[in-house]
Amino acid sequence: MRFTKISITGYKNYQSRTFDFTERIIGICGMNGKGKTNLLDAINYLCFTKSYFSKTDALNIHFGDEGFRLEGELENEKSESNSQKIVCIYRSAQRKEFYLDDIAYEKFSHHIGKFPCVIIAPDDIGMITGGSEERRKFIDTLLSQLDPEYLQHLITYNKVLAQRNSFLKGEAQKSRFDFALLETFDQQLFVPGNYIHQVRKKFSKELFQLIQEFYKNISGNNEVVSIEYNSMLNENRFEELLIASRQKDRLTQRTNAGTHKDDLVFLLHENIFKAIASQGQRKSLLFACKLAEFEILKKEKKFPPVLLLDDVFEKLDENRIENLLKYVCLENSGQVFITDTHAERLKVSLSQFGDVVQLIELA
Repeated sequence: MRFTKISITGYKNYQSRTFDFTERIIGICGMNGKGKTNLLDAINYLCFTKSYFSKTDALNIHFGDEGFRLEGELENEKSESNSQKIVCIYRSAQRKEFYLDDIAYEKFSHHIGKFPCVIIAPDDIGMITGGSEERRKFIDTLLSQLDPEYLQHLITYNKVLAQRNSFLKGEAQKSRFDFALLETFDQQLFVPGNYIHQVRKKFSKELFQLIQEFYKNISGNNEVVSIEYNSMLNENRFEELLIASRQKDRLTQRTNAGTHKDDLVFLLHENIFKAIASQGQRKSLLFACKLAEFEILKKEKKFPPVLLLDDVFEKLDENRIENLLKYVCLENSGQVFITDTHAERLKVSLSQFGDVVQLIELA
């Protein structure tokens, strides 16, 4: 699966631009603010039906425009025609349409997983150094591309959780608490919550082993990294947890038990990783997590995902960069997009692996 062309209209800093992609490895260079990251984000959007960086589509619209349009053409051996077209049209008043080969999706979630994609961006370091939300997002993004049922349970769970939290806030203003309605919300959480936990727990073993292997290869040493899947549901039934936390839920006006509290705990020599790791070690672990995601998608889909690497040269020493690029350019047969501010550095770094490299310079 490879992108051969993308047309961008009214998206972020692009008013109207078309890019043709002729090679497997594509370097994108230019000064900051010229649209390197936005080009990667447009590719990611066509794979996921949403931006990797913006929470709402209104933030993606080019200044002065009323909407945007993205169109991507791909070579895909899995399709009957060997080529496919993805189109997204976002109109004013928050109307969005998504098409595959000119056929509109009734549900955007049906598109997820058809065109697997992995992106690595500078702000992703928050997955290593920040709170649990980023780590849950990481594992959910991967599982949603592999298991449509998981994605549907995740959508249901998040919807009911938002309703339950809204109910708790509203009931705090009333003199009488509606326990019957709370029980209804709890019943709606049980099935998707238990499914999410079971899949995450089962899946974690394979994921963690790959992360450890990639970390060792990228860092080039024998540092011992271990990972734990931390969930309230590991030792307790979800139903019992919700009942036990009801009083606390009423006081805090939010749901305090469930899979939305799950976390991946990274350890280095049995210490909390982010507390003692250097910037290079943190970056190495981030790349290890993302490459493990990539490897699992490749194994399950039977072809490599598109790999988007944004500004990966920063804060990594030459040895770690070489180990990373060796895997993504030499050992991987999938399409790779890599951005950098330095054209010569990008050209030299990528050309050492033998493949022809397409270099796109944004002025």
